[in-house]
Amino acid sequence: MGLYLRRSLDNGAEILVWHVTETEDELKSLCSIPTDELEEIQMYKSESQRKQKLAVRALLDEAFEEKVYLNHHDNGKPFIENEGINISITHTEKYVAIILHKEDDLGIDIESLDRDFSAVESKALNEDEIDDLEDDKIEKNEQLAIYWCAKEAIYKRMGVNKVDFAEQIDVESFHLRNEGELEATFIHKDGYEEDFDLEYMIFDHHVLVWLVG
Repeated sequence: MGLYLRRSLDNGAEILVWHVTETEDELKSLCSIPTDELEEIQMYKSESQRKQKLAVRALLDEAFEEKVYLNHHDNGKPFIENEGINISITHTEKYVAIILHKEDDLGIDIESLDRDFSAVESKALNEDEIDDLEDDKIEKNEQLAIYWCAKEAIYKRMGVNKVDFAEQIDVESFHLRNEGELEATFIHKDGYEEDFDLEYMIFDHHVLVWLVG
């Protein structure tokens, strides 16, 4: 399938989504991969993981005219070595997405709604978030997926370890739509709070959530 979505946001960020339908060899032929990066990709035992990594490279080739070099900080946060641009990456079995911005920190997360998110309620939500859950099983699972993606996106944006999703990330109540906005707060361990505005979209039975800033 290839490039599924390319969207420029009002805040200067850009989102690109790849629909992974190609074989591993087809993905290799579609993109230009630095030798060391290809060697690293080939070390993954899972074909699915290798294809996801190759799809990230395909998206980078779409986004940049010149070859860029992807690396990761010690905390796992990705960065582009030869471009002063921030990046966040996410993937499922079927879709891979990246978000880019020249200045602001970023976070993005995607999940398949085929997954059962019931464990998120006790694992990652606070009492107020639990109270806002719908009774309908399908709608509740979508809500839980959005909560989880939002908290994951914030976690990626912060780049810190050992975050308690229930205690440190609070997502305000929202109305379930195909596309929408979210408000959330990250509470540092010293009590300092940072507020964030996020956006989300639902497509092809997947949820994608991102934030910039």
